[in-house]
Amino acid sequence: MSQAPTTQHAKPVGEILVEQKLISREQIAEALKAQKQSAHRKLLGEVIIELGFCTEAQVVEALADAYRIPFARITPNLVDPRIIKTLPREFIENNHILPLFNVDNVLTVAVTEPSNVFLVEEIAQMAGCPVQIVAAMKPDIESTLQRYQPEAEGFALEDILKDPGDTGQSADLGTVIDTAGAETLGEESPVVQLVNHLIFSAVREGASDVHIEPGDKSLRVRYRIDGVLSEKLHPPYQMQPAIVSRIKIMASLDISERRLPQDGAISMTVEGNRVDLRVSTLPNKFGEKVVIRVIDTRNALVSLDQLGMSESLYEAFHHEVRKPHGIILVTGPTGSGKSTTLYAVLNEINSKSVNICTVEDPVEFQVPEVNQFQVNEKIGLSFAGVLRSLLRQDPDVIMLGEVRDAETARIAVQAALTGHLVLSTLHTNDSPSAITRLHNLGVESYLISASLVAILAQRLIRSICPHCKRAVEPAPSLLRTAERLGVKLEQVFQGRGCSECHQLGMKGRIGIYELLVPDDELRDAIASGASLGTIRSKAKSMGMKSILEAGFEKVRQGVTTPAEVLRVTAG
Repeated sequence: MSQAPTTQHAKPVGEILVEQKLISREQIAEALKAQKQSAHRKLLGEVIIELGFCTEAQVVEALADAYRIPFARITPNLVDPRIIKTLPREFIENNHILPLFNVDNVLTVAVTEPSNVFLVEEIAQMAGCPVQIVAAMKPDIESTLQRYQPEAEGFALEDILKDPGDTGQSADLGTVIDTAGAETLGEESPVVQLVNHLIFSAVREGASDVHIEPGDKSLRVRYRIDGVLSEKLHPPYQMQPAIVSRIKIMASLDISERRLPQDGAISMTVEGNRVDLRVSTLPNKFGEKVVIRVIDTRNALVSLDQLGMSESLYEAFHHEVRKPHGIILVTGPTGSGKSTTLYAVLNEINSKSVNICTVEDPVEFQVPEVNQFQVNEKIGLSFAGVLRSLLRQDPDVIMLGEVRDAETARIAVQAALTGHLVLSTLHTNDSPSAITRLHNLGVESYLISASLVAILAQRLIRSICPHCKRAVEPAPSLLRTAERLGVKLEQVFQGRGCSECHQLGMKGRIGIYELLVPDDELRDAIASGASLGTIRSKAKSMGMKSILEAGFEKVRQGVTTPAEVLRVTAG
């Protein structure tokens, strides 16, 4: 017989919080009012947390008291890894529960909603044994679950990350004597499971890069999520050669070569979705650093109207990409979403009557019905070489991954002048700087003036988590900065941090943009070799809004924070 939560004579959770002096009766009244006004009927505890009256731990502990069950802070050491597969993983994730252990044929399960009697009965039926529950916080359950292998056979990460001598392996994993030894080491089960876990967790958390960094008797794993690096694991440093060997085997790299940089690729399926990984190794003083770029095909193609452009900028840019010829440049630093924007443009203009060809290094996403060609510098197949041959393939639209050198720049401009629409990227901080960059690459000013259609500069900023978003009073200095940019701020928003955003207060990213479409006056200035300052001044007089202005408009709309805008636009 399963242990259902006791409701007889149970006090309401709000009453318990008041008794514990964690919340006032006025705040309870405000929470009840907000609960009635919510579009989706939320639990009172959820509303109390969202309003910032109590922490999640305080509310869950009060719920445990109300239903007379234990409250527990779940950690991986509390879980028997063999018990997790008692219930289907999808069921565990959908209901935010976690099987902990089975003692005397009684299954103990951590739950976030102890009031759900039907869920307890369902768990007992699926497990085929009596169930007792403990109340736990959702972040604790999720973080603990992520410490286990995602496939059917779970493994405790702690079993891998403890001292190598305790796992029965050689105490000196750092010594790889020969190629055969390295390959054997890279294929040992704990290492395979650890690498699989790193990749799975990276995809699941939306990381764009995984950094595996050796130090002096240390090994650090960091993920770049929403453009910001954060530490995830510190495996024993002795495992570094084995981890690198395993990744090299997966990427078909030379595991015997540890003195030179190597690049490779891995394609794999995670939760039914294909994921492409770009692997780069580079030796440092303490071993080989590995960076894995994660390309999740689920995020491959987005439409132009999903990029976060303002309505006026979207309409202007949408009009320019429909031009039959000329060159359109997307600029910004590495990781600012330039490729995503170009793919969105291709998706927008793609049709059966248009021959679209791309030259990329590497081809990041497969675009249906688009001819995509990959550069191979090792055999002499450069951007310029592929582009030169491509012009004999009767293209209507050419997308270049990047204008890297003078030869590529000149050919791209000539292609734009001879009836082709050319799309490409440059690494410049703003739109006007792209003009001087082309000039510095050796393209004559009059050719830039004649071929240029539009330049779109962009950045990616983190969005405030919608689940813990709250209004705060803007500082006077911030109001003055916004006023100088022509943005009126009445209030600003920030995220408190919750389980949905891993307590960061930010979740997801959106673009901010600066569009320069030259008019006749600006074209004359470009052709005459005007300075960057003059070009910027004329662009501003035309009504071009800077990236900083676009960022503060997102602040006014409550999408992001001033600190985030200043972080990505600094310099």
